[in-house]
Amino acid sequence: MTFEYWFLFPVCILIATMAMATGIEGSTFYTPLFILALGLPLDIAIVTSVITVTFGFSSGLYAYIRRRLIDYRLGGALLVSTIPIAQIGVWLGGRVDPGSLKVLLGVLLFALAIIFLHSPKPLHSLPTRNEILPEKENRKVQPRLVTADGETIRYAPPDTREGRIIAGMGALFIGMISTGQGEFNNYFLMKRSQLPGKVAVATSVFIVALTAMTVATTHIIKIATINVDQLRTIMSLAMFTVPGVLIGGQIGPMVACRLPHQALTRGIGALFLIVGSLLLYQAFF
Repeated sequence: MTFEYWFLFPVCILIATMAMATGIEGSTFYTPLFILALGLPLDIAIVTSVITVTFGFSSGLYAYIRRRLIDYRLGGALLVSTIPIAQIGVWLGGRVDPGSLKVLLGVLLFALAIIFLHSPKPLHSLPTRNEILPEKENRKVQPRLVTADGETIRYAPPDTREGRIIAGMGALFIGMISTGQGEFNNYFLMKRSQLPGKVAVATSVFIVALTAMTVATTHIIKIATINVDQLRTIMSLAMFTVPGVLIGGQIGPMVACRLPHQALTRGIGALFLIVGSLLLYQAFF
């Protein structure tokens, strides 16, 4: 292992903080960073990104568990599709040309940028425990969870059948190119289902953490049995990325509860445009 990647420690703290505050994978930034800035092969960039995301989201997951913001019933319903489909994505990713995967990642970032920069419809007004709902609304909006602060958050149950399809598409991408799960989760949870921002982010973190864990395990087993040199490079990167995301994973949930979520998502959408442009430029020129 080598210390040449020491600068990734502060960078990963920043990226993980943004990821935990919005519920998207940091690998949306890690993979392009490893490819464009470090010049690493795509397969090493993808595996390192997934490992880094697994630790970062596990750290953030612990923080959201303490705040009791995760809808476990909804998250479990979506994991039924994301975990097996992510493994299909890993299998497909090993059989697709790396140049095509770069183009795919660049196009995905452009599409996600449009989604995140588009002005969303305002979230439905969500009553707290101190408000009385009209009888008609009580039939549609039920208490879903009680936070660690004692707040009862109410929202209509999402359509889990639609959620499995959308989240499953994200799982296919995280298996193939290390990113996409959190973005598709957010599209379903925030834009389609209109969940409260902090609940949507926390539930997305729960789904991504467990899905990424299975993907990372599959990659590590495969590389350990095929290419030990690649494993050493990955470990040299991970010795700085993992501590960084563990710290960022604790900061992100605090940011999510204090800053306007729309401002964060729009800022990240702008970054997606920049990174996507760089990836496509590299792939074609």
